Amino acid sequence: MAEPSELELSRRGVLTGGAATAALVAAPLPATAQAPAPAASAPTMPVRLNVNGQVRELTLDTRTTLLDALREHLHLTGTKKGCDHGQCGACTVMVDGKRINSCLTLAVMHDGDRVTTIEGLGTPEKLHPMQAAFVKHDGYQCGYCTPGQICSAVAVLDEIRRGIPSHVQADLTAKPRATNMEMRERMSGNICRCGAYSNIADAMAEVAGA
Repeated sequence: MAEPSELELSRRGVLTGGAATAALVAAPLPATAQAPAPAASAPTMPVRLNVNGQVRELTLDTRTTLLDALREHLHLTGTKKGCDHGQCGACTVMVDGKRINSCLTLAVMHDGDRVTTIEGLGTPEKLHPMQAAFVKHDGYQCGYCTPGQICSAVAVLDEIRRGIPSHVQADLTAKPRATNMEMRERMSGNICRCGAYSNIADAMAEVAGA
């Protein structure tokens, strides 16, 4: 068994070693070691977009989505940010005549492209036929999803006119018709939490008939 003096020395050594370790950890590092490395600046690129018939030139962080370029840089806030995951359709715009979810694509990918947002379809004084039909049939309630719904509805009727088939067609080689089922299938990517789907379908049917 260890002598008391040996135990005392052992305890003293432990305490001394612990104090030295604490002092070492608490000691300030040299200034050169404390200074954080400068953050690398985000890469940017010039982007030229034709938005609603007007050429707009921007210099953007290459990670900027088309949605954020429209809303934050061009201040076209009609296009809405909903889920930001491409699942709700609130951000739908048309690029070179085709509808896309603008939250899922980078602005730099559309250099030189023609982008149409809800602001480019019509004006309060001269509504686009689809906008007028939405007003007539009350195709909205809170209105948040309405810009994406209208842009998508315009593109859907154009797809049908151009003969692009869908999943609900029995014969994919036949020309599609603007039936209720056909239009509902094509609009399924646009979510309306207010549940105005039947009114939206009525508005689309009126424009399709015209």
